[in-house]
Amino acid sequence: MSAPREWSAVAARIPPGGSEKFPVAWRGRRLEGFVVNFEGRFHAYVNLCIHAGTPLDWWPNEFFTEDGRLLICATHGALFTPDTGHCAGGPCGGGSLYPLPVRLDGDRVVVTTDDDDPPDHDRA
Repeated sequence: MSAPREWSAVAARIPPGGSEKFPVAWRGRRLEGFVVNFEGRFHAYVNLCIHAGTPLDWWPNEFFTEDGRLLICATHGALFTPDTGHCAGGPCGGGSLYPLPVRLDGDRVVVTTDDDDPPDHDRA
């Protein structure tokens, strides 16, 4: 599979309440990932709703609810906490988004993946 295992961007490009999508190799598939800046801290996830199996964003890079407190799946309205990815309401059934390792390296936010991870069928 030829998808990046690491993605980075200048952190200032993702202000609090902002997000950025990127391609990701994850568990044998080429998908999208996304990083959000929630209250000044970065969190990254695979862009895949655990309930519907669809991307969360209806419009590119729109993951937050209108009040900016939660992440929302545009397909069925599942809600997730931005800092943990845990289900906060709706049809996600208490599961969690799939997190990706994220770190700051100087002025850049860096997200990595491990495409060797086995599929996790018990996530939701």
